[in-house]
Amino acid sequence: MENIFSAGKAKKAENLGALLPEWLEEIYAQKWFKLFVPQDLGGLELGLAEALKIEERLAKMDGSLGWTVTLCAGAGWFVGFMEEQLRNEVFENPKVCLAGSGFVGGKAELVPNGYEITGEWTYASGATHATHFTANCEIYEKGKPIVSVNGAPIVKAFLLKRAEVEILDSWKYMGMVATGSHAFSAKGLKVPRARCFEIVPDQVKLENPIYRFPFLQFAEATLSTNILGITQHLHSLIDESFWYRHELKPFNQKQIEFFEEKAKKTAEQLDLFRSEFYSSVDQAESELSKSGFISESSLESLSRVCRTMTQFCRESNALLYPFAGLHAADPNSELNRVWRDFYTVSQHSLLTFPF
Repeated sequence: MENIFSAGKAKKAENLGALLPEWLEEIYAQKWFKLFVPQDLGGLELGLAEALKIEERLAKMDGSLGWTVTLCAGAGWFVGFMEEQLRNEVFENPKVCLAGSGFVGGKAELVPNGYEITGEWTYASGATHATHFTANCEIYEKGKPIVSVNGAPIVKAFLLKRAEVEILDSWKYMGMVATGSHAFSAKGLKVPRARCFEIVPDQVKLENPIYRFPFLQFAEATLSTNILGITQHLHSLIDESFWYRHELKPFNQKQIEFFEEKAKKTAEQLDLFRSEFYSSVDQAESELSKSGFISESSLESLSRVCRTMTQFCRESNALLYPFAGLHAADPNSELNRVWRDFYTVSQHSLLTFPF
Protein backbone atom coordinates (compact mmCIF):
# COMPACT_ATOMS: atom_id res chain seq x y z
CA MET A 1 0.00 0.00 0.00
CA GLU A 2 2.80 2.41 0.86
CA ASN A 3 4.30 1.89 -2.60
CA ILE A 4 0.96 2.56 -4.31
CA PHE A 5 0.67 5.85 -2.44
CA SER A 6 4.34 6.87 -2.67
CA ALA A 7 5.55 10.45 -3.02
CA GLY A 8 6.24 9.85 -6.71
CA LYS A 9 2.67 8.68 -7.25
CA ALA A 10 1.35 11.66 -5.30
CA LYS A 11 3.27 13.99 -7.60
CA LYS A 12 1.72 12.26 -10.62
CA ALA A 13 -1.73 12.70 -9.07
CA GLU A 14 -1.07 16.41 -8.57
CA ASN A 15 0.01 16.76 -12.19
CA LEU A 16 -3.12 14.92 -13.28
CA GLY A 17 -5.36 17.01 -11.04
CA ALA A 18 -7.17 13.90 -9.84
CA LEU A 19 -6.62 10.67 -7.94
CA LEU A 20 -4.67 8.15 -10.00
CA PRO A 21 -6.58 5.20 -11.52
CA GLU A 22 -4.55 2.75 -9.43
CA TRP A 23 -5.42 4.73 -6.30
CA LEU A 24 -9.10 4.54 -7.15
CA GLU A 25 -8.91 0.79 -7.70
CA GLU A 26 -7.36 0.39 -4.24
CA ILE A 27 -10.02 2.64 -2.71
CA TYR A 28 -12.78 0.56 -4.30
CA ALA A 29 -11.12 -2.68 -3.17
CA GLN A 30 -10.78 -1.39 0.42
CA LYS A 31 -14.31 0.14 0.35
CA TRP A 32 -13.00 3.46 1.66
CA PHE A 33 -15.69 5.48 -0.13
CA LYS A 34 -18.13 3.29 1.81
CA LEU A 35 -16.72 3.74 5.31
CA PHE A 36 -20.19 4.47 6.72
CA VAL A 37 -22.36 2.54 4.24
CA PRO A 38 -24.24 -0.52 5.62
CA GLN A 39 -22.60 -3.87 5.11
CA ASP A 40 -25.63 -5.21 3.27
CA LEU A 41 -24.94 -2.54 0.63
CA GLY A 42 -21.29 -3.52 0.34
CA GLY A 43 -19.98 -0.98 2.84
CA LEU A 44 -17.74 -1.19 5.91
CA GLU A 45 -20.33 0.35 8.29
CA LEU A 46 -17.61 1.60 10.64
CA GLY A 47 -17.92 3.62 13.77
CA LEU A 48 -16.59 7.15 13.68
CA ALA A 49 -13.32 6.52 15.55
CA GLU A 50 -12.44 3.58 13.30
CA ALA A 51 -13.11 5.61 10.18
CA LEU A 52 -11.16 8.63 11.46
CA LYS A 53 -8.03 6.54 11.98
CA ILE A 54 -8.21 5.33 8.37
CA GLU A 55 -8.68 8.91 7.16
CA GLU A 56 -5.77 10.12 9.31
CA ARG A 57 -3.49 7.41 7.89
CA LEU A 58 -4.44 8.23 4.31
CA ALA A 59 -3.97 11.97 4.86
CA LYS A 60 -0.54 11.27 6.32
CA MET A 61 0.38 9.46 3.08
CA ASP A 62 -1.06 12.19 0.85
CA GLY A 63 -3.32 15.13 1.60
CA SER A 64 -5.41 14.89 -1.56
CA LEU A 65 -5.90 11.16 -1.05
CA GLY A 66 -7.06 11.50 2.55
CA TRP A 67 -9.25 14.50 1.85
CA THR A 68 -11.01 12.97 -1.14
CA VAL A 69 -11.73 9.72 0.69
CA THR A 70 -12.94 11.69 3.70
CA LEU A 71 -15.28 13.99 1.79
CA CYS A 72 -16.66 11.28 -0.47
CA ALA A 73 -17.10 8.84 2.41
CA GLY A 74 -18.74 11.66 4.37
CA ALA A 75 -21.22 12.17 1.55
CA GLY A 76 -21.77 8.42 1.60
CA TRP A 77 -22.85 8.82 5.24
CA PHE A 78 -25.99 10.45 3.82
CA VAL A 79 -27.17 6.91 2.98
CA GLY A 80 -28.65 6.89 6.47
CA PHE A 81 -31.12 9.62 5.46
CA MET A 82 -32.25 8.18 2.13
CA GLU A 83 -35.31 6.09 1.43
CA GLU A 84 -34.72 2.37 0.89
CA GLN A 85 -35.31 2.37 -2.86
CA LEU A 86 -32.85 5.22 -3.46
CA ARG A 87 -30.08 3.87 -1.24
CA ASN A 88 -30.37 0.40 -2.78
CA GLU A 89 -30.28 1.83 -6.29
CA VAL A 90 -27.21 3.96 -5.59
CA PHE A 91 -25.02 2.11 -3.10
CA GLU A 92 -25.10 -1.42 -4.49
CA ASN A 93 -22.57 -0.19 -7.06
CA PRO A 94 -19.10 -1.20 -5.70
CA LYS A 95 -17.58 1.90 -7.32
CA VAL A 96 -20.17 4.39 -6.14
CA CYS A 97 -18.73 7.72 -5.06
CA LEU A 98 -20.67 10.75 -3.91
CA ALA A 99 -19.15 14.21 -4.25
CA GLY A 100 -20.96 17.20 -2.92
CA SER A 101 -20.99 20.72 -1.64
CA GLY A 102 -22.26 22.22 1.58
CA PHE A 103 -22.99 25.39 -0.37
CA VAL A 104 -26.68 26.19 -0.91
CA GLY A 105 -26.25 26.97 -4.58
CA GLY A 106 -29.52 25.89 -6.14
CA LYS A 107 -33.26 26.31 -6.33
CA ALA A 108 -35.62 23.34 -6.46
CA GLU A 109 -39.05 24.20 -7.84
CA LEU A 110 -41.87 21.86 -6.89
CA VAL A 111 -43.36 20.25 -10.01
CA PRO A 112 -45.69 17.27 -10.46
CA ASN A 113 -44.00 14.12 -9.07
CA GLY A 114 -40.77 15.89 -8.16
CA TYR A 115 -38.60 18.97 -8.47
CA GLU A 116 -36.96 21.06 -11.17
CA ILE A 117 -33.43 22.03 -10.14
CA THR A 118 -31.21 24.86 -11.32
CA GLY A 119 -28.01 25.97 -9.64
CA GLU A 120 -24.25 25.93 -9.29
CA TRP A 121 -22.32 24.41 -6.40
CA THR A 122 -18.68 24.87 -5.41
CA TYR A 123 -15.85 22.71 -4.06
CA ALA A 124 -17.09 19.20 -4.80
CA SER A 125 -14.06 17.12 -3.83
CA GLY A 126 -13.82 14.00 -5.97
CA ALA A 127 -15.79 15.52 -8.84
CA THR A 128 -13.46 13.97 -11.42
CA HIS A 129 -14.52 10.41 -10.59
CA ALA A 130 -17.86 10.82 -8.75
CA THR A 131 -20.86 8.77 -9.82
CA HIS A 132 -23.30 11.10 -8.01
CA PHE A 133 -23.39 14.58 -6.54
CA THR A 134 -25.23 15.95 -3.53
CA ALA A 135 -26.60 19.45 -3.92
CA ASN A 136 -28.31 21.73 -1.38
CA CYS A 137 -31.24 23.72 -2.73
CA GLU A 138 -33.79 26.19 -1.47
CA ILE A 139 -37.30 24.88 -2.10
CA TYR A 140 -39.63 26.93 -4.30
CA GLU A 141 -43.29 26.60 -5.23
CA LYS A 142 -44.84 28.61 -8.06
CA GLY A 143 -41.71 30.73 -8.23
CA LYS A 144 -41.71 31.69 -4.56
CA PRO A 145 -39.47 30.33 -1.77
CA ILE A 146 -41.05 28.13 0.84
CA VAL A 147 -40.08 29.31 4.31
CA SER A 148 -40.21 27.84 7.80
CA VAL A 149 -42.30 29.19 10.67
CA ASN A 150 -39.45 31.56 11.60
CA GLY A 151 -39.19 32.86 8.04
CA ALA A 152 -35.99 31.05 7.06
CA PRO A 153 -35.81 29.40 3.62
CA ILE A 154 -36.44 25.65 3.55
CA VAL A 155 -33.28 23.88 2.33
CA LYS A 156 -33.09 20.24 1.28
CA ALA A 157 -30.40 18.03 -0.24
CA PHE A 158 -30.72 16.27 -3.59
CA LEU A 159 -28.86 13.40 -5.18
CA LEU A 160 -27.93 14.06 -8.80
CA LYS A 161 -26.42 11.60 -11.25
CA ARG A 162 -23.09 12.33 -12.93
CA ALA A 163 -24.71 12.52 -16.36
CA GLU A 164 -27.19 15.12 -15.10
CA VAL A 165 -24.65 17.78 -14.12
CA GLU A 166 -21.90 19.77 -15.79
CA ILE A 167 -18.47 19.75 -14.14
CA LEU A 168 -16.93 23.23 -14.09
CA ASP A 169 -13.12 23.29 -14.17
CA SER A 170 -12.74 25.64 -11.23
CA TRP A 171 -10.20 24.20 -8.77
CA LYS A 172 -7.21 26.52 -9.35
CA TYR A 173 -5.74 26.68 -5.87
CA MET A 174 -2.12 26.04 -4.84
CA GLY A 175 -2.77 22.84 -2.90
CA MET A 176 -4.95 19.73 -2.67
CA VAL A 177 -4.78 19.72 -6.45
CA ALA A 178 -5.48 16.00 -6.88
CA THR A 179 -8.80 16.29 -5.03
CA GLY A 180 -10.37 17.63 -8.21
CA SER A 181 -12.63 19.82 -6.07
CA HIS A 182 -14.41 21.42 -9.00
CA ALA A 183 -17.76 23.14 -9.08
CA PHE A 184 -20.78 21.63 -10.83
CA SER A 185 -24.05 22.95 -12.19
CA ALA A 186 -27.50 21.88 -13.34
CA LYS A 187 -30.15 23.73 -15.30
CA GLY A 188 -33.83 22.83 -15.50
CA LEU A 189 -33.11 19.33 -14.24
CA LYS A 190 -36.21 17.36 -13.26
CA VAL A 191 -35.74 14.76 -10.56
CA PRO A 192 -38.23 12.53 -8.71
CA ARG A 193 -39.18 13.26 -5.11
CA ALA A 194 -37.21 10.21 -3.93
CA ARG A 195 -33.97 12.00 -4.79
CA CYS A 196 -34.62 14.56 -2.05
CA PHE A 197 -33.47 13.99 1.52
CA GLU A 198 -32.91 15.97 4.72
CA ILE A 199 -29.91 15.61 7.03
CA VAL A 200 -31.76 16.06 10.31
CA PRO A 201 -32.16 13.64 13.25
CA ASP A 202 -35.86 12.92 12.71
CA GLN A 203 -35.19 11.90 9.09
CA VAL A 204 -32.76 9.06 9.88
CA LYS A 205 -33.86 5.89 8.06
CA LEU A 206 -31.35 3.35 9.42
CA GLU A 207 -30.77 1.99 12.92
CA ASN A 208 -26.98 2.27 13.21
CA PRO A 209 -26.12 5.03 15.74
CA ILE A 210 -23.50 6.50 13.38
CA TYR A 211 -26.27 8.23 11.41
CA ARG A 212 -27.44 10.00 14.55
CA PHE A 213 -24.06 11.60 15.18
CA PRO A 214 -24.66 15.38 14.92
CA PHE A 215 -23.53 16.54 11.50
CA LEU A 216 -21.53 19.55 12.76
CA GLN A 217 -19.28 17.48 15.03
CA PHE A 218 -19.12 14.69 12.44
CA ALA A 219 -17.78 17.20 9.92
CA GLU A 220 -15.40 18.86 12.38
CA ALA A 221 -13.91 15.52 13.38
CA THR A 222 -13.42 14.21 9.84
CA LEU A 223 -11.81 17.46 8.66
CA SER A 224 -9.59 17.68 11.76
CA THR A 225 -8.20 14.19 11.32
CA ASN A 226 -7.03 15.17 7.83
CA ILE A 227 -5.32 18.27 9.15
CA LEU A 228 -3.67 16.07 11.78
CA GLY A 229 -2.45 13.53 9.23
CA ILE A 230 -1.05 16.16 6.85
CA THR A 231 0.70 17.87 9.78
CA GLN A 232 2.35 14.60 10.82
CA HIS A 233 3.59 14.14 7.26
CA LEU A 234 4.90 17.71 7.09
CA HIS A 235 6.74 17.43 10.41
CA SER A 236 8.50 14.26 9.30
CA LEU A 237 9.61 15.91 6.04
CA ILE A 238 10.88 19.00 7.85
CA ASP A 239 12.89 16.74 10.14
CA GLU A 240 14.39 14.92 7.14
CA SER A 241 15.27 18.21 5.45
CA PHE A 242 16.94 19.60 8.56
CA TRP A 243 19.25 16.61 8.90
CA TYR A 244 19.98 16.58 5.18
CA ARG A 245 21.05 20.23 5.44
CA HIS A 246 23.22 19.25 8.40
CA GLU A 247 25.01 16.67 6.25
CA LEU A 248 25.77 19.27 3.59
CA LYS A 249 26.81 22.04 5.95
CA PRO A 250 26.87 20.98 9.61
CA PHE A 251 25.00 23.01 12.20
CA ASN A 252 26.77 23.68 15.47
CA GLN A 253 25.72 21.86 18.64
CA LYS A 254 23.73 24.78 19.98
CA GLN A 255 21.71 25.01 16.75
CA ILE A 256 21.05 21.27 16.74
CA GLU A 257 19.86 21.34 20.34
CA PHE A 258 17.60 24.29 19.58
CA PHE A 259 15.91 22.43 16.70
CA GLU A 260 15.65 19.16 18.62
CA GLU A 261 13.99 20.89 21.56
CA LYS A 262 11.42 22.58 19.30
CA ALA A 263 10.72 19.36 17.39
CA LYS A 264 10.43 17.28 20.58
CA LYS A 265 8.03 19.67 22.31
CA THR A 266 5.94 19.95 19.18
CA ALA A 267 5.71 16.17 18.76
CA GLU A 268 4.74 15.69 22.41
CA GLN A 269 2.05 18.36 22.25
CA LEU A 270 0.64 16.97 19.00
CA ASP A 271 0.47 13.50 20.56
CA LEU A 272 -1.48 14.97 23.48
CA PHE A 273 -3.93 16.69 21.15
CA ARG A 274 -4.35 13.48 19.16
CA SER A 275 -5.04 11.49 22.32
CA GLU A 276 -7.57 14.06 23.55
CA PHE A 277 -9.21 14.14 20.14
CA TYR A 278 -9.80 10.40 19.97
CA SER A 279 -10.87 10.28 23.62
CA SER A 280 -13.52 12.89 22.86
CA VAL A 281 -14.71 10.90 19.84
CA ASP A 282 -14.84 7.69 21.91
CA GLN A 283 -16.81 9.44 24.65
CA ALA A 284 -19.34 10.80 22.17
CA GLU A 285 -19.77 7.43 20.46
CA SER A 286 -20.18 5.67 23.78
CA GLU A 287 -22.94 8.04 24.87
CA LEU A 288 -24.68 7.74 21.51
CA SER A 289 -24.60 3.95 21.65
CA LYS A 290 -25.87 3.75 25.23
CA SER A 291 -28.51 6.46 25.32
CA GLY A 292 -29.22 7.42 21.70
CA PHE A 293 -27.87 10.95 22.05
CA ILE A 294 -24.69 12.84 22.93
CA SER A 295 -24.63 15.34 25.80
CA GLU A 296 -24.02 18.99 25.06
CA SER A 297 -20.87 18.93 27.18
CA SER A 298 -19.41 16.06 25.13
CA LEU A 299 -20.30 17.75 21.85
CA GLU A 300 -18.71 20.99 23.06
CA SER A 301 -15.61 19.08 24.15
CA LEU A 302 -15.26 17.43 20.74
CA SER A 303 -15.75 20.70 18.87
CA ARG A 304 -13.22 22.43 21.11
CA VAL A 305 -10.47 19.85 20.63
CA CYS A 306 -11.04 19.78 16.87
CA ARG A 307 -10.52 23.52 16.70
CA THR A 308 -7.66 23.80 19.18
CA MET A 309 -5.82 20.89 17.56
CA THR A 310 -6.20 22.55 14.18
CA GLN A 311 -4.90 25.82 15.59
CA PHE A 312 -1.90 24.04 17.09
CA CYS A 313 -1.18 22.39 13.74
CA ARG A 314 -1.10 25.83 12.10
CA GLU A 315 1.21 27.22 14.77
CA SER A 316 3.57 24.23 14.87
CA ASN A 317 3.89 24.05 11.10
CA ALA A 318 4.79 27.75 10.96
CA LEU A 319 7.28 27.24 13.79
CA LEU A 320 9.12 24.30 12.20
CA TYR A 321 8.93 25.25 8.53
CA PRO A 322 12.02 27.55 8.51
CA PHE A 323 14.25 24.67 9.66
CA ALA A 324 13.64 22.90 6.32
CA GLY A 325 15.59 25.57 4.43
CA LEU A 326 15.09 26.75 0.87
CA HIS A 327 14.21 23.20 -0.21
CA ALA A 328 10.81 23.81 1.40
CA ALA A 329 10.13 26.54 -1.17
CA ASP A 330 10.84 24.32 -4.20
CA PRO A 331 7.41 23.71 -5.78
CA ASN A 332 8.63 20.38 -7.16
CA SER A 333 9.57 18.97 -3.76
CA GLU A 334 7.40 16.65 -1.69
CA LEU A 335 7.82 18.96 1.28
CA ASN A 336 6.48 21.93 -0.63
CA ARG A 337 3.53 19.94 -1.94
CA VAL A 338 2.57 18.84 1.57
CA TRP A 339 3.03 22.42 2.84
CA ARG A 340 0.75 23.70 0.05
CA ASP A 341 -1.79 21.00 0.84
CA PHE A 342 -1.83 21.97 4.51
CA TYR A 343 -2.21 25.68 3.89
CA THR A 344 -5.03 25.02 1.47
CA VAL A 345 -7.05 22.55 3.52
CA SER A 346 -6.56 24.43 6.80
CA GLN A 347 -8.39 27.39 5.26
CA HIS A 348 -11.69 25.52 5.65
CA SER A 349 -14.17 27.90 7.23
CA LEU A 350 -15.50 25.30 9.67
CA LEU A 351 -12.27 25.34 11.69
CA THR A 352 -11.13 28.94 11.26
CA PHE A 353 -11.90 30.05 14.79
CA PRO A 354 -10.93 28.26 18.03
CA PHE A 355 -14.48 28.63 19.41
